[in-house]
Amino acid sequence: MRAFLRNNSLSLFFLVLFLAALAGQSVAGWLEFNEDARTHGADSYTYGRYVLSSEFGRAMLENWQSEYLQFVLFILATVWFVQRGSNESKPPDSIGPESDQKQLVGPHAQQNSPRWAKAGGWRTTVYSNSLLIVMATLFFGSWFGQSLTGWREYSHQQEEHGQPAISWAGYLTRADFWEATLENWQSEFLAVGSMAAFTIYLRQRGSPESKPVGAPYDQTGTSG
Repeated sequence: MRAFLRNNSLSLFFLVLFLAALAGQSVAGWLEFNEDARTHGADSYTYGRYVLSSEFGRAMLENWQSEYLQFVLFILATVWFVQRGSNESKPPDSIGPESDQKQLVGPHAQQNSPRWAKAGGWRTTVYSNSLLIVMATLFFGSWFGQSLTGWREYSHQQEEHGQPAISWAGYLTRADFWEATLENWQSEFLAVGSMAAFTIYLRQRGSPESKPVGAPYDQTGTSG
């Protein structure tokens, strides 16, 4: 058990933080929702009903989709684009998907390489892009979920105010949907771009997200 916890401590650490933050968000959102409901003379929700509501789902998925979009674009961009001196970039002479020999696929696979890396054909092609495929699937799934829950929340508000409902497609054309969506996207783009630039000049000793402390500024794609 100790070995398992040590060997998986990074993912477990963030899993605990995620669950704690999600629980805190749900409680805070529930209290805020009921306070707003009382102000407008509407019915309060139990905690269980709120967690299953479109209001909570929209707030949660709105952040998820922007995070996965960040990973999709970063994974794809770092294949073809480089930033000289950044630890987040490949060296400038490695632009592109790289050779089979360097990627250890097909006849160049090692004995303990994943099976689909050795297989060749469509299986190796799929496995070679599996990280991007999964991240893109999670992005589109969470973005679709955000649009549905946001539409249901908006429709509920329309009903409360005696206004006509609109279709899901109609909701996607609304400025408030895109304002909330782009608000999250721009923050993700800023964070990734800043990280790529900061690692040229700044260091964190012992972190693989940083170059070695004494590495020169133009050294690219190395970890400390």
